[in-house]
Amino acid sequence: MQNNTPIDSLAAAQTDLRTNYRNGATGVFISGVVWLITAGVLYNFSTKQAIWALLIGGALIHPVSTLINKLMGLKAATNQDNPLTGLAMEGTVFMLMSIPLAYGLSLLRPEWFFQGMLLIIGGRYLTFRTLYGNKLFWVLGGLLGVSAYSLFASNTHSLVTTLTGGLIEVCFGLLLFGGFSLGETGASATP
Repeated sequence: MQNNTPIDSLAAAQTDLRTNYRNGATGVFISGVVWLITAGVLYNFSTKQAIWALLIGGALIHPVSTLINKLMGLKAATNQDNPLTGLAMEGTVFMLMSIPLAYGLSLLRPEWFFQGMLLIIGGRYLTFRTLYGNKLFWVLGGLLGVSAYSLFASNTHSLVTTLTGGLIEVCFGLLLFGGFSLGETGASATP
């Protein structure tokens, strides 16, 4: 069921997204779970299989998050006139266009794929600040970016990288969800 309440400001557009996507919490949490599953695949199988686990799991983040939100009672859909849905799609397309770079890095050194993906995803989260009006996404994106660079610079094993990404995102997902549950959306009307 589409919400047709007029969107007349950036703050209203952000509120629409925060309300209908639980502050972005479910997606961040599921992304973290995907990273942890990838770590398990990496530990038990191979780097190649772990790369596929991250790619396939990443493709499932939005549909699984949407299903979980519906199971938790969030039935509304975003307003069809929300101008920020275009930015969300553009950011997603940019992220998808960046994945071949991470894959190319894996041909040189497999662990660079996961560090590259951390950096790409961290950059994607920076746009969530504008989408949701929550500065916590700058912290999340920055932390993933700094982690990616630090793990790269220290020549860290892929398992550590996947666990790092997973733990950061699960913790931030819980933090964002806690804010949503308490009615504290971390909103700020200024981009």
